[in-house]
Amino acid sequence: MKLPELKIGDKVAKVPVIQGGMAIRLSTARLAAAVANEGGIGLIAASGMTNDELRYEIRLARSLTSGVIGINVMVAAKKFSELIRTAIDEKIDLVVAGAGFSRDMFGLGRESGTPIVPIVSSAKLAKISQHLGAAAVVVEGKEAGGHLGTSISIKKLIPEIRAAVDIPIVAAGGVLTGQDVVDFIKLGANGVQMGSRFAASVESNAAPALKEFYLKAQPEDIVVIHSPVGLPGRAVRNPFSERILQGPVHIAKCDSCLKSCKHNFCIIRALERAQQGDVETGLVFAGEYIHRIKEILPVKEIFARLQNEAAVAN
Repeated sequence: MKLPELKIGDKVAKVPVIQGGMAIRLSTARLAAAVANEGGIGLIAASGMTNDELRYEIRLARSLTSGVIGINVMVAAKKFSELIRTAIDEKIDLVVAGAGFSRDMFGLGRESGTPIVPIVSSAKLAKISQHLGAAAVVVEGKEAGGHLGTSISIKKLIPEIRAAVDIPIVAAGGVLTGQDVVDFIKLGANGVQMGSRFAASVESNAAPALKEFYLKAQPEDIVVIHSPVGLPGRAVRNPFSERILQGPVHIAKCDSCLKSCKHNFCIIRALERAQQGDVETGLVFAGEYIHRIKEILPVKEIFARLQNEAAVAN
């Protein structure tokens, strides 16, 4: 199959692939721009950034590409609306929002003409999103990495949500190959979002030690922990995730970064440690099929393989 374009609002991606916005600081300007240069949609992970840092990353991405650049931000973050306003001021192409749901973000989108794309995991929330003015929805199934909104497979969710809404839907969770992309398009998706495959790319801002840790993951290493955000989260087993599974982790200092926090550990600091290469005491979020990734590839090669695999897909 020749992959179709993906249109969200007035933005068109030549290849129907959105790169997941992986925080903290895995998805920065270099990765987002590399994806946009290949015809996909590149996302900068805004959660955990200051306004000035986000401005810098957006401007850097703009200097590296003329393609489509968006941000991903956690609804659960206290600075959620502030970060969206900062991105809109910088003329960001679209906003993807997950780890919660906010009605307010649609008003910000209408005022500026910026496409708002919530991450949803049910037909009900997809319909509400369309009613509120969403330009598209990212539909995330149980296979996804990071915060999870459902225990239902993405393969079951896509047909249900396709029947419920008219706006573009983007399948997320367990997408690694061109065959996967074709399968989801046949199920009714207009495109896909890929996180883990791009986390394990040359342009990812993950430390080398974290990228190597991804390659060592086995199916039995994938666990689901309870996040301070109030949602389950899919991660790779390591000493830190084992401690979370056993009980509360002592918090030396709280930065009060979330609107509502369970205080079982500091998620921002835990994700930062992983990004910097501390795979012992950091939280390593990853998708259910991370074990299928066997090598760190440049974004250009990832796109070439996706398109070649799609061309011969059944």
